[in-house]
Amino acid sequence: MFTGLVETTGKVILLEHIGSEARVRIEAPFATELRAGESVAVDGVCLTAVERKEGWFEAVVSPETLSRTTMGLRASGDPVNLERALRAGDRLGGHLVQGHVDGVGVVEWVRPEGSGRRVRFRFAEELGDFIVMKGSIAVDGVSLTVAGREERCFEVALIPETLRRSHCGAWSPGTPVNLEVDMMGRYVVEYLRGALAEGRSGPAVTREHLARHGFGAKEGSR
Repeated sequence: MFTGLVETTGKVILLEHIGSEARVRIEAPFATELRAGESVAVDGVCLTAVERKEGWFEAVVSPETLSRTTMGLRASGDPVNLERALRAGDRLGGHLVQGHVDGVGVVEWVRPEGSGRRVRFRFAEELGDFIVMKGSIAVDGVSLTVAGREERCFEVALIPETLRRSHCGAWSPGTPVNLEVDMMGRYVVEYLRGALAEGRSGPAVTREHLARHGFGAKEGSR
């Protein structure tokens, strides 16, 4: 689990395709602090560190991850946003991010806005129900707020701190980015889709449902 608050940027040192999967080596200042099996969000993609040395770690990128993210498009020297997994007790400054990318979007335009920038992205039609005005979304692992929403497009505002801590300042028209929709919204939409498909109506949790599972008021209590 992550927060979408980029810890630092790193760099792709090596990306080697092996059959249907790939192995990636990432330059990271915290590499020596990682333990084997630890999760790291790389441009919003949750990867598992399988090997580490001074200044870098390696991870295996599965066929599923290659098909859903921009990882397969990376080349040696490309910058990446990095975030280590959230620890119990840490402040949740962004929003809950799983590192499970839902799809790839594309930058449409970048414009100056105040001391920062405003960016518009185009996304696949199937993500439309999950992206809402003022909702949270992770773009290349960065927790952002939807500041504008149109048909198959959304906009975000980038503040100077975000531009300083991430590689978002390098975005330009045509840049592909990883998108992860808000986890809470995803579950709500999927539940409602299932309910509608089954023809259910009314609340899923009723007083009778609670009573059957031992949550009713005790006798004599109010």
